[in-house]
Order: sequence, then C-alpha cells, then structure tokens
Amino acid sequence: MSRRLAAYALCCADGRVLLAQHGSGTWTLPGGGVEAGEDPFDTVSRELTEETGLTGVVERLLGVDSRLIPSAERTVPGGPDHQNIGIFYEVRVTGGRPRPEPNGDTLTSVWVPVSEVAGLRRSSLVDVGLALAGSRPATGHVPPVPVDGLLLRH
Repeated sequence: MSRRLAAYALCCADGRVLLAQHGSGTWTLPGGGVEAGEDPFDTVSRELTEETGLTGVVERLLGVDSRLIPSAERTVPGGPDHQNIGIFYEVRVTGGRPRPEPNGDTLTSVWVPVSEVAGLRRSSLVDVGLALAGSRPATGHVPPVPVDGLLLRH
C-alpha cells in the first residue's frame, strides 16, 4: 500500500471558496504533500503560496480525513491500494495576487461562490473541506463524504 500525507487550505470569504484548477481540469483545494521533516502547519502556507500566489494565515485546524483508495479505483491501473491522509486547515488570505503555479500543475485559482461548487468537476477534497468547515466537529472528523461522480483521488 502506498500512503500520502498532505495539508490543504480551505479559504472562504464572502460566501466564496478559493479553488485551484489542476492541469487535468479538476478543481481542488490549494495544498499538497508534506515534505520530509516539514510540519503540516507550514506545508499548508507554503502550498497556498506556491500554487496560487496568495499568502495566508492559518486560523484553525479543521480536521483530518483518511481515505483508502482501492487499487481498482486508482487512476493508474495496477498500482497498490493507496491511503491519502489529508490535514485540513481554515486559512484566511492576507495578500498576494492570484496566478498560475510556476512550473507546476495548477493552471489557475479563483474564488467560487459556494453555491456553485456542486456543479464543478472537483476532487472530493473540496467536499471534505467544506463539510469540516460547515460542521466544525469537536473531534476533527467527519463521516465519509459521498464521492458519487467525484474523483476519488486527492
């Protein structure tokens, strides 16, 4: 089994959420893998700036999502089962200007009205982050978020 530890920024303001469009066309939350020796708290700020050009301040830990993606459902056939452990933070954007990720996979970042998110081709990360922000569970854990019609990969 493979495993990935990642940190994601949920940035909301005025009824909108900041989404990043991956090169595949899928919308997701800014964020990415925790580097060896890096604190996930630092990862989320680094990834926000790398992917979007924006800077932010972590306001709070929203929670952790651990999702097992069976081999048969992975985008690369024949690979092992995969566990994605995502740490979600509420982040307030404080500056910068949106831009594509230099030499990266993020094509653009935009503020999307939360009411329009359901109509987007998006990663399940978006739904997990919004569910955590909406319920703010004391344990930091939400029941599995349905991914019908969504991408299972994070």
